[in-house]
Amino acid sequence: MAYISVRGVEHYYQWIPEVRTPGKPVMVFIHGWGGSASYWQDTAIALSTDFDCLLYDLRGFGRSKLPRLPIPKNNHQADTQDTGEIGYDLEEYAIDLNLLLDQLGLGEVYLNGHSVGASISTLFLRMYGDRVKQAILTCSGIFTYEAKSFAAFHQFGGYVVKFRPQWFQSIPFAGQMFMARFLHKPLPESVSKKFLADFLMADYEAALGTIYTSVSQHASEVMPQAFAQIHTPTLLVSGEKDIIIPAAMGKSAASLSPYVEYYEIPATAHFPMLEAPEIYLAKVRDFLHINKEITPAETSAS
Repeated sequence: MAYISVRGVEHYYQWIPEVRTPGKPVMVFIHGWGGSASYWQDTAIALSTDFDCLLYDLRGFGRSKLPRLPIPKNNHQADTQDTGEIGYDLEEYAIDLNLLLDQLGLGEVYLNGHSVGASISTLFLRMYGDRVKQAILTCSGIFTYEAKSFAAFHQFGGYVVKFRPQWFQSIPFAGQMFMARFLHKPLPESVSKKFLADFLMADYEAALGTIYTSVSQHASEVMPQAFAQIHTPTLLVSGEKDIIIPAAMGKSAASLSPYVEYYEIPATAHFPMLEAPEIYLAKVRDFLHINKEITPAETSAS
């Protein structure tokens, strides 16, 4: 397993294929909340003929563990403390990615972000757009701020993050029960169990912090601006049955920039790349294999 230090955190990363080809374009995959890069593996393998695929775990998720130090013994609230001073705003994760690319000596790349990872990708396009050739945003969108519903979501999310007993993994079909809300059609139990394991291992501060920052008044104000400022050829893919980020939110986000092409996959929910991989890959390949320069007029006409 490979690790690289970014802002004091050892970030796990992986290349598919393992041996890179000089001059071959690089596609970077960014996972969503509570997950890890592992669920991108099949998609990356499928695209590895055309791209060197870089998968990495976001700070505080998967194998990118936050550094910890013991706290004074007279403090009985916890056994460890977070030593980092970097916040969990999604803009901070975009900075992480920029530094990661620098550390690996990468220049212009292709991006494929999912869910919260797609929000990070959108902010990355706003902050470092000259580093991205083309982008794919999978299950992304914009939402309207509602104080009461956001507060309720944060309270519920806090309970979910706090109470994550490891024994839950031993319950038969626990993975499928955990993933039912995210899917229109079930995945194999072995795959769903890996999602559950990733969720249970996510760092508490990172998991809670990104709940607050990804669904917030700030995000509801900044994300529409970020979408409107996209000048990179971008494909936004939604799942028709997604209840986490409904397709209508994705379509609304895509309409803000003439550089964003919208595509909706029927009978899929929050993981269309896993629920309908053939359809997803066919659309992605079609989008990525456009080699000519794309103008706003051409994109809006497509």
